[in-house]
Amino acid sequence: MKLYGGIEAGGTKFVCIIGRNPEEIIAEERFPTTNPTETISRAIEFFKPYRDRNELEAVGIGSFGPVDLKKDSPHYGFITSTPKPGWRNVDLLGEIERGLSIPVTFDTDVNAAAYGEHYWVVENSHMDPFIYVTIGTGIGVGVIINGALLHGLVHTEAGHMFIPHDLTKDPFPGMCPFHGDCWEGLATGIAMNERWKKRPETLPNDHQAWDLETDYTAYALVNLIYAYSPTRIILGGGVSQHPTFHADVREKILKINNRYLQSNMILNDIDNFILPPALGNRSGGLGAIAMAIEMNKDK
Repeated sequence: MKLYGGIEAGGTKFVCIIGRNPEEIIAEERFPTTNPTETISRAIEFFKPYRDRNELEAVGIGSFGPVDLKKDSPHYGFITSTPKPGWRNVDLLGEIERGLSIPVTFDTDVNAAAYGEHYWVVENSHMDPFIYVTIGTGIGVGVIINGALLHGLVHTEAGHMFIPHDLTKDPFPGMCPFHGDCWEGLATGIAMNERWKKRPETLPNDHQAWDLETDYTAYALVNLIYAYSPTRIILGGGVSQHPTFHADVREKILKINNRYLQSNMILNDIDNFILPPALGNRSGGLGAIAMAIEMNKDK
């Protein structure tokens, strides 16, 4: 039986996973994202025993970015203009390919998560367009249209969209190094920590932080709904694990939409329109495995 590998290469941690499907996971390891040499070497060492026994067919990578996804580019598979120190212009795909000598495929971390939720979860598999949003260390948006991940000029960077920012209610200037108070600059877990001097998971349920977070998320999701007309949105990431996060975001979306879109899914069934990830914190890793499976079919 063939085994496939997945790497969810996040700005905070790497998740490496080996398996065949969500029910058959053979091995998994999580470790901090330190410098490129140490982190990539650790990922290669995780997979190498399976590769040496000729059990591992291919590996998929979902990486933090920005990244170069153009296959005809000399920098295809590189992490490019990331603000993460030491990781700019790192050839992540090439290093993994050279270290393992097996086929490797590559996309963004949020695209991998979107692909995993769409590929493995039966209820999502017929949803198209389909959007996956993650709110954690960064904010990412993956979009599937006509059964394929959306690429283009580069890749979707909807985490950097601009949303209403009431400085009277929230004087925090934002912390995106490129845009200041874009969505990512205002609403990541890091931004919450900087604003309130506490990690999000330690903030009480009735803290003002959650009203701001759900405001910003609801405005951003309405923009995505209007732009892409998705049939389902999966809302994941560490920040979204707050107990009432999804319910509060749904309620605010209804208010912001103000019955403009006359869709039954939004007006009467929004609980089944905006959902947490069915694969939990394995969406990215299992999505990378699915990418590897599909790539290997074409070999």
